[in-house]
Amino acid sequence: MSYTPKYLSGSEIRQKFLDFYAQRQHKILPSASLIPEDPTVLLTIAGMLPFKPIFLGQKTPDYPRATTSQKCIRTNDIENVGRTARHHTFFEMLGNFSFGDYFKEEAIAWAWELSTEVFGLPPERLIPSVFEEDDEAFAIWHDKIGIPPHRIKRMGADDNFWVSGPTGPCGPCSEIYYDFHPELGDENIDLEDDSRFIEFYNLVFMQYNRDAQGNLTPLQSKNIDTGMGLERMAQILQQVPNNYETDLIFPIVKTAAEIAGIDYSKADEKTKVSLKVIGDHIRAVVHMIADGISASNIGRGYVLRRLIRRVVRHGRSLGIEGVFTPQVAEVAIALAKDVYPNVIATEEDIKGQLQREESAFLKTIEKGEKLLTEILQKEKQQISGEDAFTLYDTHGFPLELTQEIAAENSLTVDVEGFEREMEKQRQRGRESHKTIDLTVQGSLDKLAEHIHSTEFVGYTQSQSTAKVEAVLVDGKTVEAAEAGEQVQIVLDKTPFYAESGGQIGDRGYLTGENLLVRIEDVQKESDFFVHFGRVERGIIQIGDTVTAQIDRACRRRAQANHTATHLLQAALKKIVDDSISQAGSLVAFDRLRFDFNCPRALTQEELQQIEEQINTWIAEAHDAQISIMPLEEAKTKGAIAMFGEKYGAQVRVIDIPGVSMELCGGTHVRNTAEIGLFKIVSETGISSGVRRIEAVAGPAVLEYLNVRDKIVRELSDRFKVKPEEISDRITSLQAELKATHKQLEAVKQELAIAKSGQLLAQAESVGAYKVLVAEMGDIDPDALKTAAERLQQKLGEAAVVLGSVPEEGKVSLVAAFSQKVNKDKNLQAGKFIGEIAKICGGGGGGRPNLAQAGGRDPSKLKEALETARKQLVESLQ
Repeated sequence: MSYTPKYLSGSEIRQKFLDFYAQRQHKILPSASLIPEDPTVLLTIAGMLPFKPIFLGQKTPDYPRATTSQKCIRTNDIENVGRTARHHTFFEMLGNFSFGDYFKEEAIAWAWELSTEVFGLPPERLIPSVFEEDDEAFAIWHDKIGIPPHRIKRMGADDNFWVSGPTGPCGPCSEIYYDFHPELGDENIDLEDDSRFIEFYNLVFMQYNRDAQGNLTPLQSKNIDTGMGLERMAQILQQVPNNYETDLIFPIVKTAAEIAGIDYSKADEKTKVSLKVIGDHIRAVVHMIADGISASNIGRGYVLRRLIRRVVRHGRSLGIEGVFTPQVAEVAIALAKDVYPNVIATEEDIKGQLQREESAFLKTIEKGEKLLTEILQKEKQQISGEDAFTLYDTHGFPLELTQEIAAENSLTVDVEGFEREMEKQRQRGRESHKTIDLTVQGSLDKLAEHIHSTEFVGYTQSQSTAKVEAVLVDGKTVEAAEAGEQVQIVLDKTPFYAESGGQIGDRGYLTGENLLVRIEDVQKESDFFVHFGRVERGIIQIGDTVTAQIDRACRRRAQANHTATHLLQAALKKIVDDSISQAGSLVAFDRLRFDFNCPRALTQEELQQIEEQINTWIAEAHDAQISIMPLEEAKTKGAIAMFGEKYGAQVRVIDIPGVSMELCGGTHVRNTAEIGLFKIVSETGISSGVRRIEAVAGPAVLEYLNVRDKIVRELSDRFKVKPEEISDRITSLQAELKATHKQLEAVKQELAIAKSGQLLAQAESVGAYKVLVAEMGDIDPDALKTAAERLQQKLGEAAVVLGSVPEEGKVSLVAAFSQKVNKDKNLQAGKFIGEIAKICGGGGGGRPNLAQAGGRDPSKLKEALETARKQLVESLQ
């Protein structure tokens, strides 16, 4: 049965979907950021995620119906990207949503109308599935739509029952599959045969709530959540064999192929996989950076860095040399610009980050090659799965490359161990992405129905009376807790600041009649402040009235450090670059840390100027003015907001007139003079394009200086010099040590040369060449190399191999071949000595005329040298 679908571009598919539902009173909403508002999810992984508070009943929807094209990122199946027809890290999910408005009948009817009339898919090629117990959905498909019963497939809960997590909203699904091969008939249809079927539309009927015992109760307000994969529909309508060859991705793939000098249509499968990975991942990283994610070693930044490194690794496997990702990214940016204007607005940042990350990773790969050399010298039989995985995950070495190099050195690789490590990583990914947990801290969510959110009074009060709303031990609610127990306490109001905005939570006490609870940390979960502590005396129980008292000394330290971070950002903008922006921070009681976007290290002069400027502002005693105002008003006044941070309609502004104005919910000093002093401790790079300054402020400066003063006095006593002369004394000692080291090296070289001179007489003639193979005791590798070079030069057309045992458990080998030995006899020093080193349990290599190798078994040195002599004699005859 032939069928030629109506070709639609990816952009046309997206627009027709949105227009279809807009005509049916759905509000078209823009895609949410890949940085979700939900703190329990790392990245936006589904089209419904931005509506999670509505589905939970925590927020009243502004519209009863909505439709979106939502950009999403998933990495739980990253190893399948490029290998299957439809796995992606970045994809767009077209969705229509009903918030207590229409339900199954409308959702099914519209999905069918859209698929068959708007997109023109033949009904005979479409097969719906329903949850095996959902007779209602089955009846709608059969009675209303007219699908024959044998073409409606009932499926189990694993496939067709959507859950948000262990508890919470859930419901049956109905999916629509497209049949690429209807000529195979309707008998024995297997929807899991992805060579024949593709699921392109999923309708979730959110109609139940599941409790902790697994019981299902109907929801008062039933919701619809759907998802149509844009890339999948493009594959169907554009009649291409996989999603990667649609107009959404193939221009990127084609550009990568051109850079590599490859004709995609003639490439083998392995090459195509690498090109597809590049096409997929570049789309992902372009949108991640555009949404404010910077590469790092944690969280979202780690996901971004990993994707970039996979692109680079696949590019190298295709033979691409040098930096190429910015060039490929230009194509992805051009494809996205009409729908996602933020991609064009951040184009320079996208290409700049890619340039820096790729350049840094190329150096990392070189380090990986050095690590592999160390592993080869360490292992005697097999490279462990852990080492192989480290090479793969950290340094970009594919398993196949590690196996190939290991085989050259007569080693194997523990592939099962590697797969175990890989599975651990996959499992971590699946646990993070398999479901969207619509419950945050289950116990607290259950309590939310009975208690009010915590009122924070800590901006103006350090002590308040409060009612105990909840007591938890090991995360479970209890009526009371006794002395000795670790507890989590929820109060109706509190002066304790909960950790947020980089500032750690307050410490302090809860007290009552014969009651003392030491509070060590405070965290905010949803709208509750959870006080973590230990019952020191008495019993605390729900309903008690207690006095909540913060540790004022700790609070003052935190305030000084927090205001100092604002001054630090202002100084960085003033002295280094006005475009500098915050990338993270930590405000503790004893120190502060400020991460910022900057492509280079700061100079010592800049750091000194920053420190002096901040201490000047402190001495000038500027008042800190704190006010609440509308977000737009704050932005108009020039208040700095942290990029990617979510703000409400009303914001808190910390204004130090003429110095700094930022949006911030933290606690601060009333006047900069309260800070006292500010001292920078260090400035380092933490990832490509991100720097970190660690500093101390307030009382912590004196503690820091006292420690340094003690060290200076000890050094002064030890060196018998004045404190100001310590630096000169250390420089003098370093110079003396360096000179002594040079003298020692020179003596070793002279000794090696002297010993080697005695070996000249041992050289044997083989045809027109000289062969000299000898052991030189405990000579170190550098001296051995010098001796081999000198002997080869004196012997002329010759092959020289020397060995030594520089220290216990180590063997050093050197081969020095003349040019004629290289060319006329085709003997390469690197390959030759690498094979010889294997006898001693090692390996190595180098240039054709001079190469070094190492081993771990000195007892085999004589055997190795004898083997070398025999092979040279045979080869040079």
